[in-house]
Amino acid sequence: MKNFELISFTNADELASRAAGAWLEEIESANRAGKSHCVALSGGRITQKFFASTVEQAKTRAVSFERVHFFWADERCVPPTDPESNFKLADELLFAPLKISESQIHRIHGELPPDAAAAQAVLEISRIAPKNSEGRPVLDLIFLGMGEDGHVASLFPNAPAAIADCTAPFLAVENSPKPPPNRITLSYPAIATAKNVWVLASGAGKEAALRDSLNFTEKTPLARVVQSRSHTRIFSGIRLD
Repeated sequence: MKNFELISFTNADELASRAAGAWLEEIESANRAGKSHCVALSGGRITQKFFASTVEQAKTRAVSFERVHFFWADERCVPPTDPESNFKLADELLFAPLKISESQIHRIHGELPPDAAAAQAVLEISRIAPKNSEGRPVLDLIFLGMGEDGHVASLFPNAPAAIADCTAPFLAVENSPKPPPNRITLSYPAIATAKNVWVLASGAGKEAALRDSLNFTEKTPLARVVQSRSHTRIFSGIRLD
């Protein structure tokens, strides 16, 4: 039995709409159960469409976000007003339109030195998210994108052992192969521990990376994530035939 679910779409708009609708169902389920919903967001081009569709559907369905706590899969080490900031993208396209309370938003402080930002992110997720029997914070859902090299969050291929084997929930990444060079990212164990991981894979030039990752023919970061979990859902706008 495969440990991933591949859901294919003909275009990015359809992918974003379906993923947004599925996320709102998760939030509504948590609301009915009286539970919080801890989610980690990502950046990327598909995320813009995803946020817009989420806002549109949430308003139509009158979904309450009062129990949702927002974290990030990764963040660039830039101020929150910088165009490169993943927080800025979410703030403008998701939080402001839905009037999300600041108390629910747990951004990574990319304006700090990388190690300090990572340490603060660890403290914040440990304060908010429930923990498993091993004391690890457990997110309800992590959204991940995928790069042309199969990277997810800011976990890149051929990373040094200090990154690949890190057990803390968040860690600093320096000299990343994509600019800006300094970043903060969730670790592999944090992603493996999450209740749900959904990958939004869209864009040209990513066919080989997605195919290799799902066939485990290459040791890409996405392949490692999928292999570490019993189930990962992949919303794909990438043709593999």
